[in-house]
Amino acid sequence: MHTPATLVRGGTSKCWLFNQVDVPADRGELEKLLVSAYGATDPVELDGVGGATPTTSKAAVVSASPEPGVDVDYLFAQVGIGTGSVEWTSNCGNCATGVALYAAAKGMVAITGDRTRVVMRNTNTGAVLEGLVDTTGGVVHHFGRQTVPGTRAGGVAVGLTFRDPAGGTTGLLLPTGQAAQDLRVADAEPVRVSMVDAGAPVVLVDALAAGRTGAEPLERMGADVPWLRTVRHAAAPLMGLLKPGEEPGDAVPKVGLVGPPVPYTTTLGEPVAAEDYDISVRMLSMNAPHPAIGLTSAVAVAAAGLVAGSVVSRTTGGPTDEWLRLGTPAGIVAVRCTDVQDGLPRQVTVQRAARLLADARIYVPEAGRTQAA
Repeated sequence: MHTPATLVRGGTSKCWLFNQVDVPADRGELEKLLVSAYGATDPVELDGVGGATPTTSKAAVVSASPEPGVDVDYLFAQVGIGTGSVEWTSNCGNCATGVALYAAAKGMVAITGDRTRVVMRNTNTGAVLEGLVDTTGGVVHHFGRQTVPGTRAGGVAVGLTFRDPAGGTTGLLLPTGQAAQDLRVADAEPVRVSMVDAGAPVVLVDALAAGRTGAEPLERMGADVPWLRTVRHAAAPLMGLLKPGEEPGDAVPKVGLVGPPVPYTTTLGEPVAAEDYDISVRMLSMNAPHPAIGLTSAVAVAAAGLVAGSVVSRTTGGPTDEWLRLGTPAGIVAVRCTDVQDGLPRQVTVQRAARLLADARIYVPEAGRTQAA
């Protein structure tokens, strides 16, 4: 059997996009299809289209939205690597960037001059996002010059805005009611953290208080993965992300370190001065160091920066202004919070780039066969 799909690059992620009409509507059957198509029982995903890293083993199913004022819905899937499973509880801003370009290219929205707005709803979390796609000349482009930290390759410019991101999962920007608190982690010393829900539920560790810098190289972050997992698992029940009897997972909350700006060299070998940015951030993507930063995590860091007493605002010297520049392993990611009301940003925007890489037919082994596919 074969299933039509489109491969996109959104920001620093790759994501296979499927039209809902081509895949099963049943979540269990869809998971079987994705596991089989990606070769997801194999840790290198050799016999499938998975990329064998958390940022390249992603998928989304796109459909016209029945919601008034929303153009398309998308269901995001983080396909496990060597696990034979799919994680369904989170969102991905980089993939949403690709969905915006895909919707414009596939005629799911009308092109409106030099810029085309695509309103998207992530059905995993209910989050609503806007993608402002560069359609200069009234046409969809397959190539562009917009770059993002983490790659020198250009793409089509897409401004990605998260609407009312605070409390999307838990209902509160601060699920525990505290801007910062000491979190007891297994048998280790408590760590100072802020638990924030904006874009995604995130637990941010005060790096200096934990004996780190927040600007660790990726290999050092790799050594800290087991410790950061315990931080994540300790925070999850306090944030209301676990039902009684459930085992903590490795998707939410997202977890990482924040620290003061210091000089460092990006993964592309480019020097960054301390005065070029406002705060160092190092995040995990599932159980691996993120090579840049997930956009939902960037939203959470920016929202935390607006809160007096959070580990972000304490690091930056006080609640931040409209712009916050994040120093990530790949370079500087600037995040803009606008229409802030009572400390809550109504809109958070990040400039991204996307490119359609291929339209394909994925040949799926029998284990992924379904009548709908």
